[in-house]
Amino acid sequence: MYSNSLKVAAIHDLSGVGRCSLSVILPTLSAQGIQVCAVPTAILSAHTGGFGDVVMRDLTDYIEPALEHYKRLDYKFDCIYSGFLASIGQIDHCLDFFEHYKDSLKVVDPVMADHGKPYKTCTPELRKSMSRLVKIADIITPNITEAAMLLNENPMQLDLTAQQIKSFLVRLSEQGPKIVVITSVISDGKAYNVGYDSEHSKFWKVPYTLINANYPGTGDIFASVLTGSILRGDSLPIAMNRATEFLEIAIKTTYSYSTDIRDGIMLESCLDFLIKRPVLCDYEQL
Repeated sequence: MYSNSLKVAAIHDLSGVGRCSLSVILPTLSAQGIQVCAVPTAILSAHTGGFGDVVMRDLTDYIEPALEHYKRLDYKFDCIYSGFLASIGQIDHCLDFFEHYKDSLKVVDPVMADHGKPYKTCTPELRKSMSRLVKIADIITPNITEAAMLLNENPMQLDLTAQQIKSFLVRLSEQGPKIVVITSVISDGKAYNVGYDSEHSKFWKVPYTLINANYPGTGDIFASVLTGSILRGDSLPIAMNRATEFLEIAIKTTYSYSTDIRDGIMLESCLDFLIKRPVLCDYEQL
C-alpha cells in the first residue's frame, strides 16, 4: 500500500516550448503539496500558438495500458483531472479512468475554444463527446467560450448580466457536475471568474484586472490551482480566489518584463504564493 498523501492523475498533453498543459500543471499542483501522476495524451515540441509547424506524437495508445498498470498496482488517486484531448478515443480512455476511480474527485477542464472561436482540433464529434465527460464530472472549469459551446449558446456574446451568468452556471450544473466554474466572464465591463456550488445553491464571483496580453496556459494554471486548493480543503470561493490571485500576480509579473507572449507566464518566480497559502477574501456572492 502507498502513503496517504494527495495524488492526482493529470490527463493532459505535454508541450516542450511554451508554458502550458502539463508543464504548468506539474509545478502548480506540486507547490500545493500534491503529488502529480502525469498521463500524457500527446507530446509536442511546442504549443500550437505561434511556433509554426510543431512536432507532435499522439499517445492515445498509451493511456489505456497506463490505466491497466495502475489497476494491477492497486494504485489510488484522490483526483482524476482531464484537460486537452485530441480525439474521441482519448475521451473514451478518460471515461475509463473515471469509471475505475469512482470515489476520486473528477475534474474536467473541457478545452475546446477561446476568444469566441473553437480550436482547429475541436470537431463537432469531439464537442459532442466532451459532453460525456462533463456529465460525470464533479467539477468543470470551462472558459466563457467553452461554456457557451456546451450550452449551444452564442460564443461571441461578450458582456453578460448577472442573471445570464447564473443561468449559464445552473444549466451547466444540470448536465451533471456539482460545481461549475467559468473563467474570463465579462459583466458590466468588468472581468470575473464565476462559480456555482449546486449542493449549497451558492453563486460566487472573483474580480480580476484585465491585462492587454493573452498568454497561453492560463486556463491550465487556473484549473490546477483550483483543483489543488479544493483537494486541500478550501471552500469553492476561497479556491476560486486563490487561483485568480495567483494568475493575476503571475500575469502582471510577466507583463512587466515584456517577454515573448508565446512563452507563457513566469510562474516559476511566483510559486511561493502557492506554498505559503495566504488567507484570501476577495470573493463576492453573485
